[in-house]
Amino acid sequence: MAPAVEERTALDLETAVDTVTAGALRPGPGGSVGLELEAHLVDLDAPAERVPWARVTAALAALPALPGGSRVTLEPGGQVELSGPPLPGAAAAVGALRADRAVLAAALAAARLGLAPVGADPLRRPARVSPAPRYRAMERHFSAVGCGAAGTAMMTATASLQVNLDAGPRGGESRRVALAHRIGPVLVAVSACSPLLGGRATGWRSSRQQVWGALDQARCGPLLGGDDPAGEWAHYALAAPVMLVRDPDTGAAEPVLTRTRFADWVTGAVPLGGRRPTAADLDYHLSTLFPPVRLRGYLEIRYLDAAPEPWWPALAAVTTALLDDARAADAAAEATAPVAGAWDRAARDGLADRDLRTAAVRCLAAALAVVDPSLRPEVEALAALAEAGRSPGDALPGDPAAALLAATEIPEVHP
Repeated sequence: MAPAVEERTALDLETAVDTVTAGALRPGPGGSVGLELEAHLVDLDAPAERVPWARVTAALAALPALPGGSRVTLEPGGQVELSGPPLPGAAAAVGALRADRAVLAAALAAARLGLAPVGADPLRRPARVSPAPRYRAMERHFSAVGCGAAGTAMMTATASLQVNLDAGPRGGESRRVALAHRIGPVLVAVSACSPLLGGRATGWRSSRQQVWGALDQARCGPLLGGDDPAGEWAHYALAAPVMLVRDPDTGAAEPVLTRTRFADWVTGAVPLGGRRPTAADLDYHLSTLFPPVRLRGYLEIRYLDAAPEPWWPALAAVTTALLDDARAADAAAEATAPVAGAWDRAARDGLADRDLRTAAVRCLAAALAVVDPSLRPEVEALAALAEAGRSPGDALPGDPAAALLAATEIPEVHP
C-alpha cells in the first residue's frame, strides 16, 4: 500500500528541528527500566562457522510465547536480541528478561544452537548473514565514508546490554543526560567483556567500544552534555550524514555514498533520491544514529558490553541505581568527574587504569547501597571484581574458540 499523502509532504528545516526536539525527552516521574540484551548465536556442532540465516529464522519461528513479554529480533550478523518491556525497577526488568532468556535458550538448544553474550565475537570474522536491504545499504555507506571494516564489525560482530531509563522529572533532564554521559567511560571499563574479536586479541578490554569509536563520530559520537539536551540532540541529528534513502513505494533502501547532512537534504542544498525528505524519512534517519546515549523520549544507554551471568544483571542494576537514585547519582557525578570523556582509555585499558578503577569502586559502592536486595549478590560480585581491577572479559580464555564456547550458555535439553 502506498504511503498516505501527508506522509509524502516535504519537511522544512524548522519543522524538522522542532520534531526532533519535541521527541527527545518526555518528562515524567521516572522509575521504569527496559533492558535489551544481545548475544552471538553459536552452532554447537560447528562453533567456528556462522549460522546460516535460514537456520536462524527457522529456529526462532518455533519459539513459544515468552513469559516476560520480550521481543526477539535479529542483528545482521545473526546476533539475537531480547528487548524487554519497560517495568518498574531493575529487579523486575532483570527477572522478566531472565525468564525470557531461559525459554529462548532452551528452544535454541533443541536446535543445537547456543547464545554467547559477550561484547564482541571472539572467534568468527565479521560477516553479514542477514539478507535485509537495510544492512546491505548500511555496509555500502560505511565503506563509502571510510569506515567499512568498523561498520561491518559493528553490525555483525558486536553485542551489548542496553538499559533504557525514563527521561525523569521536568527541569532535571540536562543533569540526567549529562550524568548518563559522565558515568559512561567508567561503566565501559566495568562492563568490558570483549578482549578478542574475529579470532585475535585486539589489545583492548572492550573491542566493542573500540569498534564504535572507529565509526563516523557525527553518527556515533557522544552528545556534548550542554544545558539543552533536546536542542543539542536536534542539532546532532540534523548535522549527521544521511545513511539511506528509502523508496516510499517499495521500501527499498539506497545507500548514500557521500557525507550529506540531513539538514542539507531538507533545505534542498543536496538532493537525494530525487526528492526532499518527509517526516517518515526523518524517523528513519533517527534510527540510523548510534550515540552512546540516544534520546528517544527516554534515555537509551548503549555503551555497555554484553556479558554472561551474573554480570549483565549486575550492570543493569548498577546503571539504573546511578541514574535513578539521587544519592547514588550525586556520588557517581563526583566520582567520575576526573575521567569524564575518557571513552578510549576505558575501552583500551579498562580497570587497569588507576583513575578509572578508583571511580568504578566508588560508583559500585554507591549503587550497592541502594540496589534491590534480589540483585545485591550480583552487584557484590561485580564490586569485588572491580576492586581487583578486573572486568567480566578477564574471565574469558585467551584462545578465541575456547572463549566463544566458555561464554556460550547451553541449558540442558531433556527428551
